[in-house]
Amino acid sequence: MSMFSSLFSTSPPVDPNAPNFFPVSESVKPSELYGELEPKDLEWTCPGGFAVETQTWYAMFEDGTSFMCQVIHSAVGVWYPTIQFTCKIHRPDSKETTWKSVNVTNFLTPPPGLDKRSSKADEYSITYKSNPDSDTPETYVIRANLGDDLQLSLEVSRPTDVPGFKIGKGPKGGFSYFGNDVANPEGYVVHRFWPRDRTKGLIVHNGKAINVEGPGMFVHAIQGMRPNLVASRWNFAHFDSEQHGGVSAILMDFTTIDSYGKKGAGSGFVTVSVGSLVVGGKLVAVSAETKWPGEPQPEDAAVISRAIHSKTAKDEDTSYAAPTEIIFRWAAPSIAPGVKGNVDASLTLDLGNPDAYSGLVEKVDVLAEIPYVIKTMVNYVAGTKPYIYQWFNPATLLIKGPDDIVPGLSEGLQVEGKVYNESTFIS
Repeated sequence: MSMFSSLFSTSPPVDPNAPNFFPVSESVKPSELYGELEPKDLEWTCPGGFAVETQTWYAMFEDGTSFMCQVIHSAVGVWYPTIQFTCKIHRPDSKETTWKSVNVTNFLTPPPGLDKRSSKADEYSITYKSNPDSDTPETYVIRANLGDDLQLSLEVSRPTDVPGFKIGKGPKGGFSYFGNDVANPEGYVVHRFWPRDRTKGLIVHNGKAINVEGPGMFVHAIQGMRPNLVASRWNFAHFDSEQHGGVSAILMDFTTIDSYGKKGAGSGFVTVSVGSLVVGGKLVAVSAETKWPGEPQPEDAAVISRAIHSKTAKDEDTSYAAPTEIIFRWAAPSIAPGVKGNVDASLTLDLGNPDAYSGLVEKVDVLAEIPYVIKTMVNYVAGTKPYIYQWFNPATLLIKGPDDIVPGLSEGLQVEGKVYNESTFIS
């Protein structure tokens, strides 16, 4: 019967102008943006169909190095999923970049005796440890052998005062839904964050062991549909500083393709942005904002989460109008325990011209980097030419808020740190 039921469907036809995109940034009141993570939120779901699930750890080490490692679980319809472990280490002083991408074998979650927050394969193990009564209640132990020239042995710890978060509470927290029916979506995107953590351990590069330590962040993300149907653009920023007891600011946004919007197909290019601020070593604000096409975003909105390509220039390498200046902005009610008031911050990045960017790590030609199966799936949309621009620069975060968070904050503080940021163009 089920085979024919769709042919003789009695459900009413969908209004072509009905909303077919439901952003997480619209579903939550300003006072309820912070949703604490539940253990399940950090578990691997390994979805089938067309889906990409990632767990990514970023860090900035004391010697000035930028670090990222990531596990990517990609399902492509009926094929077996591809699981990759990637790692990128960039040293700005020598402009040396180490990049590894390994298709792993015998991926397993949960490993014996652990839950699905841990995973392993022949090439790596990532073990989640809970230490509830310590000042670092959660830790990931990452061990990876990515070839003769690169091994990792790292411990990533989340401090008590910086809880993980998603936008909105409960099992539906964090989700943006695609399609007319939220209960049976065509696709979804969800992000869960550790907004500030501490990474320490050893990196062995070409046989030489380097002790590393520094602040970072972690994100667990799932795109539950074909990646080229999710978004036309992405932005990401991760600012970190050891000043004022530890300051970090993260912001992630994506802009839908034209097919998904408030009034159905053709009303798209909706931007969903989420972010957070850690000041004085505490999570003090979580922000989320939606930019609807043709609707202005007030400068004095109570909640602001924006990555603005304030100046652009055509990049001959990629043919995109690439940013030469980006302004990141955050504002949200304080969630610091016992502290009322608003916290806001901004960061202006002058990147210079695309042919001589300052702090450019790489312009990643995505189709050259990803496995063949996913490439064919992304490529079937004629003319998709995805590029990820990655930068790592010194930066100054301007931040204001109640003095109860850190002294002098009400006057505004200029926090010196570093920012790793990405701008992705898909179509």
